[in-house]
Amino acid sequence: MIDRTQPIDSPTALQENETRRAFVTVVLPCLDEADAIGAVVAEARLGLRIAGVVGEIVVVDNGSADGSADIASRAGARVVHDPRRGYGAAIAAGVRSAKGDVVVFADADGTYDLTRIGDLLAALDEGADLAIGSRFGESLAPDAMPPLHRYVGTPVLTRLLRLLTGSRVVDSQSGFRAVRRSRLAALGLRAEGMEFASEMLLRAERDGWTVVEKPTGYRRRIGRSKLDPWPDGWRHLRLLVLLSPQLSLLAPAAAALALGAILCAISLVAPTGVPIGPLRWLPVFLGPMLLMLGGQAGLLGLLAAHRSALAPVGLRERLAWLGCPGGVRRLLAGCAATASLGALLDLLLLALWLGGRSGPQLLGVAGLAQAAIVFGLGGVATLFAIEFARDSLLD
Repeated sequence: MIDRTQPIDSPTALQENETRRAFVTVVLPCLDEADAIGAVVAEARLGLRIAGVVGEIVVVDNGSADGSADIASRAGARVVHDPRRGYGAAIAAGVRSAKGDVVVFADADGTYDLTRIGDLLAALDEGADLAIGSRFGESLAPDAMPPLHRYVGTPVLTRLLRLLTGSRVVDSQSGFRAVRRSRLAALGLRAEGMEFASEMLLRAERDGWTVVEKPTGYRRRIGRSKLDPWPDGWRHLRLLVLLSPQLSLLAPAAAALALGAILCAISLVAPTGVPIGPLRWLPVFLGPMLLMLGGQAGLLGLLAAHRSALAPVGLRERLAWLGCPGGVRRLLAGCAATASLGALLDLLLLALWLGGRSGPQLLGVAGLAQAAIVFGLGGVATLFAIEFARDSLLD
């Protein structure tokens, strides 16, 4: 809990650091936090004094109906009203109105120890682009975080972010962060909900930022939580997948193509099917379908990865040829050639059928022919649609 008895000007708190001159804005998103907001604002003021900096506290009110805004104002905060609901929207509003060179975010529910603001500012002084207050460690209160968040939600999202970015961050969902305002604006963050935390870290890591974690602990919140675990968790996952075409398109495409190729090979080797007990399974239909789906997903994934600033740098470098003159025409030529090959196979099968040569051994070839035609023509249509939309087909 917050120690509400310690005065702002306590001698033990005033450990001045005269070397730091940045003006700091502490942004506190707030929705019905009347029980905590006054003490949190006071603790933020104390944290600035301990850090030896001058600054301001900005409380972004999301439409509180319990008088939170008035309490925050009386406690010394500058209150900004933003009708848009959502953690990310509130942070964005606070940053837009911030006067500070450095912005510190934290929740308004008393969970973060804001006397540790100086720890995050010190990390910035030492060269970090983004400083995160890690909640895990000895100072994590036993009952501060629900088990679902502590053992499932945060670890899963953190591991996914580490997989996507190579980050070593331990607590990707911490809301206690410090960043220079000019650097933050360059990230182009758009998420309006709790997924804002994941988007910031994903974009920062992809841009090559130096991200540093400092153990700052975590306390039991004051008041009722606004977090809805399943919808909020789904929005996090959806955001990460959409911003990572190598995960959402290329990886499934590779799996579908590999499995499709195996099933098509089985169809050619065992045209009468694979015995499964008293039944015989004919993979001649599933194999070509997987090839078609995998090919389309792969094509879209390559285009998305090439044009996404959030795709891994190595992947974008390997796809740089798509941005060169004639790059799209090479893809068009490849798709057209694939469709033509499928059509030639179909003509060959037709000739064999007219000559009286048919049978189950040709079904596998027919499936490959149809897959080639559908993928090739679908790829041509996809590329034409994309390039027409960009008015750059002939670039």
